[in-house]
Amino acid sequence: MSNARRTRNRIAQTISFWLFRFATYAILAAATYIFLDIGIKGSRTLFTARAPFINVPFFTQGPQTLFVFDYEGKKYTLSDREFRAWKIEHPVEVEATSVAYSAGGVWPCIVGTGLLVIGSMIFALAVGICSAIYLNEYSQNTRSIRLIRIAILNLAGVPSIVFGLFGFGLFVIFLHWNVSLLAGWFTLGLMILPAIITASEESLRAVPNGLREGSLALGATKWQTIRKNVLPYAVPGILTSSILGIGRVAGETAPIMFTAAYALRDEMPWQVQRWTDFVFQGVMALPYHIYVVSSKIPQNEYTERMQYGAACILLLLVFAIALASIVLRERTRKRLSW
Repeated sequence: MSNARRTRNRIAQTISFWLFRFATYAILAAATYIFLDIGIKGSRTLFTARAPFINVPFFTQGPQTLFVFDYEGKKYTLSDREFRAWKIEHPVEVEATSVAYSAGGVWPCIVGTGLLVIGSMIFALAVGICSAIYLNEYSQNTRSIRLIRIAILNLAGVPSIVFGLFGFGLFVIFLHWNVSLLAGWFTLGLMILPAIITASEESLRAVPNGLREGSLALGATKWQTIRKNVLPYAVPGILTSSILGIGRVAGETAPIMFTAAYALRDEMPWQVQRWTDFVFQGVMALPYHIYVVSSKIPQNEYTERMQYGAACILLLLVFAIALASIVLRERTRKRLSW
């Protein structure tokens, strides 16, 4: 190889290295800026300068209307409840400007988001793991199975709004589940099902065949081999897919706005006369609440408080659930070796 060609190869390698490095650090910088911006602005809502240093009403109350007015040279910003109490103490007429959803807190949204994530993940993991076991352990590499795998990969790229419309047509209208937790669970579960099936199947495929052959040689059945010698070693990979699913489910707005979420609901899902009605209750959710506050009401300095506070809590909630999955995965991985 000539010196000129070696020089060109070194230059190309150097350019490629710095290009890839720049792209990586650019993505990290953009993500850091976004998280810091939400964290800094959201912390102004979540925390206070006085003990207990946490904005307890924001975590424990539902969204309320904010009333802004001047009285005797002083500016007041009161929530709906506080404004009614103030009116009782001061029976005078004041010109107050009302700003919807900009007072109170997001407790119903936190509860609704948690219920949607937990229910949809249980459904998606149960169906996804069963499908992955069939595709990897029982099925043959026939044309129909190859078509099924292609269909699963194509479903992973379908926009979430399509799943929302599908869930609305099937679960809400055709099955008469109305806007409810059950409709939201199935819609979100179907949305993340392709990713969980693919990741679970890859995890099962990564388990050495020697474990299967040794178990079968000792007289174990096919299901005993899968349950005792395959699934335990595939659990870390399956939990990794659940982490990815949690992030997508918790942040989706389009599917739940048709199937499960209300813009405002005072009652909690368990506040029903019959416990069997629990799954048929609609809920508030953080993604949909952020969407409503950001796009459906006039924007001003007071709406920003609710927007960034709710977004910060959503990030913390996703982080907490994902962290729990990561810890469980690492603990499982330490107990397994081959």
